[in-house]
Amino acid sequence: MRSGHGISKTLWFAIPAMFFSSGLLAQEVTFHKDIEPILQRSCQNCHRPGGVAPMPLITYEQVVPFAGLIEYKTGLRDRAGAMPPWYAEKNIGIQHFKNDPSLSDAEIAAISSWARSGTPEGDPADAPEPLVIDDTTKWKLGEPDLIVNLEDFYMEAGRPDWWGELPSVPTGLTEDRYVKSVEIVEVNDVGTGEETSDTVGGLFIFHHMIWRTEVLDDNGNRIPGETVNWPVHEVGRNGDVFDPDAGPLLKANSAFFTDSVHMHSNGRNTTGHLQLGFTFHPRGYTPKYKSQISILGNGVDLTVEGDAKDQEMHAYQVLTENTKVITFEPHLHAPGERMCLEAIWGYSVETLSCVGYDHNWVRGYPFADDYTPLLPKGTVLHITGYFDNTKANPNVPDPRNWQGSGNRSVTNMFIDLGIRVTMTDEQFMEEMENRRKVLDLGPNDHVIGCPLCLTPLVWPIADTSASN
Repeated sequence: MRSGHGISKTLWFAIPAMFFSSGLLAQEVTFHKDIEPILQRSCQNCHRPGGVAPMPLITYEQVVPFAGLIEYKTGLRDRAGAMPPWYAEKNIGIQHFKNDPSLSDAEIAAISSWARSGTPEGDPADAPEPLVIDDTTKWKLGEPDLIVNLEDFYMEAGRPDWWGELPSVPTGLTEDRYVKSVEIVEVNDVGTGEETSDTVGGLFIFHHMIWRTEVLDDNGNRIPGETVNWPVHEVGRNGDVFDPDAGPLLKANSAFFTDSVHMHSNGRNTTGHLQLGFTFHPRGYTPKYKSQISILGNGVDLTVEGDAKDQEMHAYQVLTENTKVITFEPHLHAPGERMCLEAIWGYSVETLSCVGYDHNWVRGYPFADDYTPLLPKGTVLHITGYFDNTKANPNVPDPRNWQGSGNRSVTNMFIDLGIRVTMTDEQFMEEMENRRKVLDLGPNDHVIGCPLCLTPLVWPIADTSASN
């Protein structure tokens, strides 16, 4: 397990070398056989013609000039700048996530071996079938059932950050539908491969957006009590997959509204807009639980010292209801480097997840369905944030400055914006019983994030009304 703040880049790069001595090089690593499948799965959705990445990585000729850069970026693993942008640490906490694009140790080692051994192409007959790339490729969660286009926003090069509200837009939905997932994509006129400034976001101009839907009457007025709040959109963020039994309801005659929008310049004159992509459950679906956005942490009384690294912040929350944690989503600002989520139940203290942080690619980490933390009421959730406000952090424009709380990237926040569902006692017992069956748990097994899962196996409880 990792101790302290983290592991240096030097140590990370020593790890692929370890694989070299273990026999990986006994057979030649080639592009078509070994590297191309990795690129297809984890890179080409962005690194393609018309994609948001700065260069396509489709053909051998396109990839070879960047072999050294690919080795470096993948070798960062779970720190700012790593590619693909997924920063869950693999040596602590739950390791099962939905839509996880990260690379294994063996894949990182293969890339390093290929880059350092002359980038052999190999036999084209070993190549996988080409990835079908069209406009739907930009939707990482699949083609949505409903796409809502917001209005264009013009951001002038070098313009100061802008805060405000975007115009309301009707969804066009004519019937109530429960939502399986929602994904937001920025579409703008910045060409692939064009040079932009080093401001956070790179190609993007939308830094974040807090948004909701409202139901309108026949006169276009909002109907009280019909508000639905949706997960915050942030720069470079992945989509949200809700719990299969807790799909939120997008109502007929809904319209999009904002509560806070932050725009920033990417270094050139840019016109862009957001697309909201909703995927629905089948008609007739009924949710079992109610989905909610958690806010654990602080955006108010923060203090980050200038020219200082290894700074920590802590926040705690006592759960008043049985809770299933669907998504862990650290929200920090430019000095943010890492966040850990911990559950404290009685004498049990357990780290659920630790993830690196990159202000250019804000990530939500959705746990796989059979590995979501199941926490009884009374559990204390604890988040720890780690901050590096020094020149070693490339996202910090001037590390000499002290940072307090605020919306700007040169100020700070410290929040977990994940998704949770709450359960009755009966539902909680049912969820734990299902977990035991699905994972075939025995009394000597250990389940991260479920402190009571094994209780009936090691300390049988009589099924009486009194004990219930």
